[in-house]
Amino acid sequence: MTNNLPTRMPLTVSPPLVDALGRIHTNLRISVTDRCNIRCFYCMPAENVTFRPREELLTFEEIERFVRVAAGLGINKVRLTGGEPLVRSELPGLVSRLASVPGIEDLALTTNGLLLSEHAAHLKAAGLDRLNISLDTLNEETFQQISRRPGLERVLAGIFAAQQAGFKKIRLNAIAIRDLTEHEIVPLARFARKHDLELRFIEFMPLDADRVWHEKNVLSGKVMRKILEQEICPLKTTRREDLSQPAIDYQFVDGKGKIGFINPVSEPFCNHCNRLRLTAEGKIHNCLFSSAEWDARALLRDKLMDDNRTDEELCQLLRECVGAKQPAHGIGEINFQQPPRAMYQIGG
Repeated sequence: MTNNLPTRMPLTVSPPLVDALGRIHTNLRISVTDRCNIRCFYCMPAENVTFRPREELLTFEEIERFVRVAAGLGINKVRLTGGEPLVRSELPGLVSRLASVPGIEDLALTTNGLLLSEHAAHLKAAGLDRLNISLDTLNEETFQQISRRPGLERVLAGIFAAQQAGFKKIRLNAIAIRDLTEHEIVPLARFARKHDLELRFIEFMPLDADRVWHEKNVLSGKVMRKILEQEICPLKTTRREDLSQPAIDYQFVDGKGKIGFINPVSEPFCNHCNRLRLTAEGKIHNCLFSSAEWDARALLRDKLMDDNRTDEELCQLLRECVGAKQPAHGIGEINFQQPPRAMYQIGG
């Protein structure tokens, strides 16, 4: 397979997307589907899931157009999510389109890894920069308890296939749940150290479709760090080059590996948030926990508007969305309510 990666082009941007608190938005997460091939309880119902009809999903052409408009407003990082993005057919074609958009400097994908072994080389050739792979456990029984489907060995095969395909930036994401995944923390860290992979633990958030989340189920980053230091070796903080990144990163003092903790519940990082989300059916969200949304698909499919007017309307829509962003997600506040959409319906 030839590897003719698209050349990343610079772009002159309009005034950036800045909210009322001065947060500049440069990061866009795009869900390409709400479908998934497993049923993790922190994200989806176990059975009887109603998915969006195909005709309601944005086409690759519509996604590319939206990204081109967003790039003109300063968006330079794009992450493709789901559901499980690799169940969307011909996904490398979308990657190739987005990799050629002027202004996009970083293009990543979040996947559960089940289909990665067959797609990794194609994604790399299409221009994908980075991979985030969900791996909550190295135990098949626990894997099935969480995902309600088998498949751990396929995930591991996908990780190694991605390395073989030439991906240098592979991150493992592990959801941390009290009374379920404590015994997974050390094995996952040792696995990441052994295979030169970056690992991030993510606190359990109230985005599950079954609505069983409770704060008592949150396994905090502070607790996990203590476990790792007791069982492996001390950790030292690393310099935070990008204040908007959600993780607090550490290195093991023996030099073998890097680890991060994403603590949206115990240590919210909303004051530096720079992310927007586009759902599979074309709704823009300015926060995972916001119930408000802005309809980009309606503009993209409005046959009465010409291309220039549509792009101008999309710019205005993005500015309205960013301008309405709240100071924080509100978890832990008295009046906090879990958003009506679950994680798979928004995009991770």
